[in-house]
Amino acid sequence: MFVKQISVFLENKSGRLAEVTGILGKHDIDISALSIADTTDFGILRLIVNKPDLALQVLKENGFTVSATDVIAIAVEDKPGGLAKVLEILYRKDIGIEYMYAFVGKLSDQALVILKVEKADEAIEVLKENNVKILPAEEVYAL
Repeated sequence: MFVKQISVFLENKSGRLAEVTGILGKHDIDISALSIADTTDFGILRLIVNKPDLALQVLKENGFTVSATDVIAIAVEDKPGGLAKVLEILYRKDIGIEYMYAFVGKLSDQALVILKVEKADEAIEVLKENNVKILPAEEVYAL
């Protein structure tokens, strides 16, 4: 039930983001979701792509510091309070969220969210028990 997220360490230099996205595009790797966290000197680009293993390989071959992390993709009601309902479920079970970000698209009336949580296996079970849709990796990569 995990989705592979690609994390790229980037120096805060003009053109680095364009270089990463250019390499991915050249290899027919489609970006479905992304998040950038930065400081003055560097940033971490987090990506969900359709070909995570290839993305990891080609970015490493091009000199980038890259890693893969398991994250959870969920669908939440696309209405006010939809995300809050799911976050409350995790909070009640004392499962902390390290970070999260939204997907570019959505499924009909559901917004898609990527979560990196503490106690990931427990989080998946709790979410399933509460009828939160967890998207399998294959479905996420096909979006």
